[in-house]
Amino acid sequence: MSLVSQEPSLFHGTIKENVLYGVFEAKTDEEIMDALEQANAKKFVMKFDDSINHQVGDRGSILSGGQRQRIAIARAVMKNPKILITDEATSALDSESEKKVQSALDKVLIGRTGIAVAHRLSTVINCDVIFVIDSGKIVEQGTHTELVTKGGAYYNLVKHQLSKSETK
Repeated sequence: MSLVSQEPSLFHGTIKENVLYGVFEAKTDEEIMDALEQANAKKFVMKFDDSINHQVGDRGSILSGGQRQRIAIARAVMKNPKILITDEATSALDSESEKKVQSALDKVLIGRTGIAVAHRLSTVINCDVIFVIDSGKIVEQGTHTELVTKGGAYYNLVKHQLSKSETK
């Protein structure tokens, strides 16, 4: 099981060291690059002269929020988990970074069980089953289409988020 949280834990070191954090078997640079590719991170990593050996700074300070998230996703890929939990993994990102991170998560989740804790509907729209929780209780469950058709709590969340995005 692996977790990608809203604020990923990176530490002072290289991209390679951060991707391999918590991985206990030996991995090749090729395997690391494959994980970065799956996480939509390879392109920005390759822009650094020293590639995966590039220092990320204290807590990943030289990377953007979206880049830190994608390094965390690559770390999860390296662990090859059967279950991947994401906890508000895109909530602090701008819409462009969110698209890249969500695309990476969609690729990584193929063949795995994913559990997403999210308030942004774009994060859960493609899920096989969505559980709507209110005051600690499941009030609805189903696919995006089923829940929108019901016209209940999920539908109201969709309406609310759409109206917020239209006013921006």
